[in-house]
Amino acid sequence: MINRWLRFNAVGLAGVLVQLAALTALKQIPDFPTLAATALAVELAVLHNFYWHERWTWNTRGTPGQGQRLLRFHAANGLVSLASNLLWMRLLTGPLALHYLPANAISIAATALINFALSEHFVFRPAR
Repeated sequence: MINRWLRFNAVGLAGVLVQLAALTALKQIPDFPTLAATALAVELAVLHNFYWHERWTWNTRGTPGQGQRLLRFHAANGLVSLASNLLWMRLLTGPLALHYLPANAISIAATALINFALSEHFVFRPAR
């Protein structure tokens, strides 16, 4: 399990870079709303992370049910990440007036443990 936790975090760190790069790129579009940019950036990171968790973290290559795992990943990690990021971004960039990049980094870190637990016990659970 420790090995999976380390791999999960390595994939997550790469996903953070994907998310921050996407957010930065989207914010270059004049008047593009921060929360909409955040939602799109989160979705790109979710798809990136699923791909690498499938192939490396949980090693599910070739096992049936990839579509079901993707749906569970979106239902669990995707929705948690999206809701958490939007909530934290609204708070951090609104009333607390943080720049969107550090605010997004804080938002991402706030959900890491929850997402690992959901992946371990719900998304990539062993077949019965």
